[in-house]
Amino acid sequence: MSTATETIEFQAESRQLLQLMIHSIYSNKDIFLRELISNASDALDKLRLESLQDKDLDVDTSDLHLELVIDKENRTLTVRDNGIGMSRDEVVDLIGTIAKSGTAELLAKLKETDPAASQELIGQFGVGFYSSFMVADTVTLVTRKAGESAGVRWESAGEGSYTIEPVDDAPQGTAVTLALKAEDAEDSLHDYANPATVRRIVKKYSDFITWPIRMTPEKAAATEEGEEPAEPQPETVNSMKALWARAQKDVTPEEYNEFYRHVSHDWQEPLETIRLAAEGTFEYQALLFLPQVAPMDLYMRDSRRGVQLYVRRVFIMDDCEALVPEYLRFVKGVVDAADLSLNVSREILQQDRQISAIRRRLVKKVLSTVRTMMTEEPEKYTTFWDQFGRAVKEGLISDHDNLDAILEISSFASTHDAEKPTTLAQYVERMKDGQEHIYYMTGDSRSSIESSPHMEALRDRGYEVLLLTDPIDEVWVDQVPGFDDKELRSIAKGQVDLETEEQKEKAGEQREEFAGLLDWMGTTLADDVKEVRLSSRLTTSAACLVNDENDMSPTLEKMYRAMGQEMPTVKRILELNPSHPLVAGLKSKQSETPDDAGLGETAELLYGMALLAEGGELSDPSRFVSLLAGRLERTL
Repeated sequence: MSTATETIEFQAESRQLLQLMIHSIYSNKDIFLRELISNASDALDKLRLESLQDKDLDVDTSDLHLELVIDKENRTLTVRDNGIGMSRDEVVDLIGTIAKSGTAELLAKLKETDPAASQELIGQFGVGFYSSFMVADTVTLVTRKAGESAGVRWESAGEGSYTIEPVDDAPQGTAVTLALKAEDAEDSLHDYANPATVRRIVKKYSDFITWPIRMTPEKAAATEEGEEPAEPQPETVNSMKALWARAQKDVTPEEYNEFYRHVSHDWQEPLETIRLAAEGTFEYQALLFLPQVAPMDLYMRDSRRGVQLYVRRVFIMDDCEALVPEYLRFVKGVVDAADLSLNVSREILQQDRQISAIRRRLVKKVLSTVRTMMTEEPEKYTTFWDQFGRAVKEGLISDHDNLDAILEISSFASTHDAEKPTTLAQYVERMKDGQEHIYYMTGDSRSSIESSPHMEALRDRGYEVLLLTDPIDEVWVDQVPGFDDKELRSIAKGQVDLETEEQKEKAGEQREEFAGLLDWMGTTLADDVKEVRLSSRLTTSAACLVNDENDMSPTLEKMYRAMGQEMPTVKRILELNPSHPLVAGLKSKQSETPDDAGLGETAELLYGMALLAEGGELSDPSRFVSLLAGRLERTL
């Protein structure tokens, strides 16, 4: 450890973020105390767990607590705990640097959002400690890590640098002392050297903290006889009742909302609160929340997921991934199990039979809650699906045990309504007489699908088509066989059977009539297509490209290539509309002058037009343009 006082500059981005937070982010400055108490509570949780796991750790855990100390004369407020503490390296890493990653992106986002959104971002990046600078001119932190002999002192005015030095006589744990600014009612800056103000904030924001938060009352004045009263003793100012362990009727919505903010670092109220308890062979209690807004990192590879795990109210770990599948990674909350070992790791939890059983129950409860929301609170469900539907659909690939339940709560855009999505159950209710399949098409956007040639025959017949535009849709549709005994059928793959018996008979005659053209075009375009055939799905376009039933779609192929995976090129099927003048004319010309060199160019152009119509990319755009220009020139 260094023996001298060092002055260290904040990172440039961290300095900017500090100033944004101090001057423009938090509208409610009381929140600083909640953040400091939450950090202290986490430190106590970690020490308790460390002492259980490391029997050689020489620490006293008999009276773990937080203490709030107010010095009215010097206008300071200290938040002290006797928890795990920090080493010098941890102080520099965790306190000296605001954000471990993504600071620049956060800054850019903050500059373009309103204050409410900014508050949400701050919570997500875990920088609540720095909210102290809203109410303090100087922040001093003294800490000693459990098991170490020396401590460290950190101090900053929040203006670009901080000092750090060793401290020999620091008590175990962490003490954060704020040199408070003067009260400023216009700036919503309360008098935080007033014990009544501090008690009010603790009761409002931190009453659920499971560790005692103590304050020593002010000493009473001497009596008229001049007798000095006894020194006041510290009082516990929070209830310490674990919210999930209290009867539901004894918990107010405000307490649930505040607990949600504590576990999620979200500034909004939860969309839905879920209570769950089990007794019998193994016991546990769960308090889960569905957020209103998806976190920024929901689709990032290293996003945090999982809920907090406690064992008999002893904190075990944050973000317990074994309790929540990845597609429900947005669920926040707490699970308190009665029968697990306190000395567990993430690897052990993944194999634990009880954890697996709890996980199954949690998943079923979340899905059933969303289903209830769908039927009883459709507006709330719409908010949920808009924010998390894309993530939930990942479960259609990974969670086969709950496939039907996920399909039931899923909504999709469709041709039935331009604004309102539909469930599969609603789709089946609207199916036309004789319709056997649920038709869908994947694509980049609604507009590109609706304008696709593949839609023509279904649109003419009034069939509803699901419009699937999320990247995940490209994957799950190939793994889900159907819904309610109705097969899911892509209108861009295989044959689409929409014809009556009379139409099928006519189509057979046309295939014989066009056999020569089809064979010739199949040979001419052999490098690009695997087959040329007549289409039953086209009414106005001359041609379209379709995949074989089990072939990978072009969009999925493109996605894999974007991820760096080399994929073999899949040849597709070119379908021709026999009633289109261009196709009919090409048939006549090919039968009359089969050796005409221009026929091959026409076939090339027809293939290129079909590829462009679906938003595909030409392998040789310059050749296509040259052929097209030559044809246009000869028409003048």
